[in-house]
Amino acid sequence: MKLTVVGGGSTYTPELIDGFARLRDTLPITELVLVDPAAERLELVGGLARRIFAKQDHAGKIVTTTDLDAGVDGADAVLLQLRIGGQAARLQDETWPLECGCVGQETTGAGGLAKALRTVPVVLDIAERVRRANPDAWIIDFTNPVGIVTRALLQAGHKAVGLCNVAIGFQRKFAALLDVTPAEVHLDHVGLNHLTWETAVRIGGPEGEDVLPRLLAGHGDVIADDLRLPRPVLDRLGVVPSYYLRYFYAHDEVVRELGTKPSRAAEVAAMEKELLEMYGDPALDEKPALLGRRGGAFYSEAAVDLAASLLGGAGSPHQVVNTYNRGTLPFLPDDAVIETQAAVGPQGASPLPVAPVDQLYAGLIANVTAYEDLALEAALRGGRDRVFKALLAHPLVGQYAYADGLTDRLIAHNREHLAWA
Repeated sequence: MKLTVVGGGSTYTPELIDGFARLRDTLPITELVLVDPAAERLELVGGLARRIFAKQDHAGKIVTTTDLDAGVDGADAVLLQLRIGGQAARLQDETWPLECGCVGQETTGAGGLAKALRTVPVVLDIAERVRRANPDAWIIDFTNPVGIVTRALLQAGHKAVGLCNVAIGFQRKFAALLDVTPAEVHLDHVGLNHLTWETAVRIGGPEGEDVLPRLLAGHGDVIADDLRLPRPVLDRLGVVPSYYLRYFYAHDEVVRELGTKPSRAAEVAAMEKELLEMYGDPALDEKPALLGRRGGAFYSEAAVDLAASLLGGAGSPHQVVNTYNRGTLPFLPDDAVIETQAAVGPQGASPLPVAPVDQLYAGLIANVTAYEDLALEAALRGGRDRVFKALLAHPLVGQYAYADGLTDRLIAHNREHLAWA
């Protein structure tokens, strides 16, 4: 089995390598190719990757290359983890929206739109090259904004599934609080990428007992602290929102906070510099503890599970993924991309039925879906007016003066990545 990671020079990659090594019975990789245009960085990551495989007695071969076409040739699955523009672009995404009094964040709001505009054309080019190399290859997208990027891939006819680590993070957290194994915890996870709610927490599978009320009663303070939301909010909602909902539920508070502390991008850039220095140490043969602060918790385990199921292996039959709605949420078009529990196998991902969604959440889901439609149109066709309309539709922007100012800033800061600008 050959698996290719595009963006393999990421400092995330040793987390992925560690999962591939530990879970080799689930996903028996014989060749792993790391592709990245940054050759020096790629060699540091690749060297550590080989040492991790060697320490854990994994027999698979690890290849590094800057040649995308060579890297994807013959791959059974291609995992995308890109950041077009690097941390410098992320820093901009987190900064200029604040000038208009809006949240500066890399996956939602104006910053998220900028990332989508930079990313979608590049991902579609990569996907076409994957299709030419092997039309049967699966594409697993971990590149943000996952919902928009996955929609672009599916709309273009690619065999693609989107992946996020929010759900697996909740699963592991809840399992620890309930003193059960993660495999026993099934989440009723519904919404869009980075706009989801856990509406039930079931023990034993999709038909298991819902213990969410007990979980909130006994551990609500811990959960609320993790989400940085007041406990009474969780009690009144009766569900667990993803931590990205804080940008919506406490927008003004978040904007004030972001204006008074270093950006997450600056923190990550400093962390990446230290990590790369560590990766260059020939004595290091395991992922360093610092990587746990980089983000992407349990990413490797989710990626292994998904790839194994898509390639006919020992992956879980039900997983939280990003895929076409197909009537699952009746208030959305069938070709909207939602994030939910799905049956996953060699034929792809089919969403499981979900209980009717409360209007409190359905309204916001529908609103953000409309924004994502407009965002994808802007990413595919360009133009200032399309960018403006997408921003005006986003509930974190929503005023024409803000949308106008943000449009000008977005284009000014991303001109080198926008062919039409």
